[in-house]
Amino acid sequence: MNHKPRTKNNKMTKPRKQNLFNTITGTLRFITFWVMVVAQLPILFVLPARKKMTVKYMSVFMRIFLAIAGVKIVKHGTLSPRRPLLVAGNHISVFEIATFPVMFGGTFISKNDVRNWPLVGWVANKFGVVFIDRRPSHAAEVLAQVQREIATIDWPLYVFPEGTTTNGAYVKEFKSPLFNVAEGADVTVQPVVVQYCYRDGTPINDADLAEHYAYFDNAKQTAGPKCSRERSAFGQVFHIMVLGGFRVNVYMLPPPPLAGKDRKQIAETMFKIISNKYMELKRDKK
Repeated sequence: MNHKPRTKNNKMTKPRKQNLFNTITGTLRFITFWVMVVAQLPILFVLPARKKMTVKYMSVFMRIFLAIAGVKIVKHGTLSPRRPLLVAGNHISVFEIATFPVMFGGTFISKNDVRNWPLVGWVANKFGVVFIDRRPSHAAEVLAQVQREIATIDWPLYVFPEGTTTNGAYVKEFKSPLFNVAEGADVTVQPVVVQYCYRDGTPINDADLAEHYAYFDNAKQTAGPKCSRERSAFGQVFHIMVLGGFRVNVYMLPPPPLAGKDRKQIAETMFKIISNKYMELKRDKK
């Protein structure tokens, strides 16, 4: 049974209606976003690829994007000062790609095919994203690649171990190859939990989360509701702008002891911590 959240005035909290005014407002926001992207391109051309100043600039770029989209971030907890640092979190929509750089600095470990996406791949390479081939046959090559990358940087790397986004009703089991880098190495792995709420902090029920705020493939969901309409990544960004944005609660949890654990044990440990905390937050907010 889904419990509808209520505001302090005991009124039902629902997504903003998609009327003509909101559609026009969302369209203006979307146009502003693309103007911002175009305005950043000359800066990105000048900045050196995969260098510290460019990685830092990603947080500026993403902060502007979130402001235009109406997405508010609320921080809970502290990022570990230890390095090398791998941040692992749940993945609900495209907005984590903006939220994590703003919260943590650093950059992503991403699937290799993103490198070939028009414009996005070029920008991601500039921002120092580590591209990996997730096929098991390439596991040794991937491990060597990421270890070389970690040895040369002093900023966090972050991963979404679910391997895909979800409808927000649950956390999918983690894929262990992404934790190869922490197996038998002195790498701190910090769990992070992302929770979506309305901008006033009241929770979004599973049905509305799936229909409006999460970005996912219906066919890949094993629990919870599905959406009536699957959107493209930019279609989802536009939809959120029409809705007026939302709030992201980011919970940084203490890094667990992982010495002696292999990648599968690390994946299981991190999944249990993140999934348990996420479901606890859902129960507490009902």
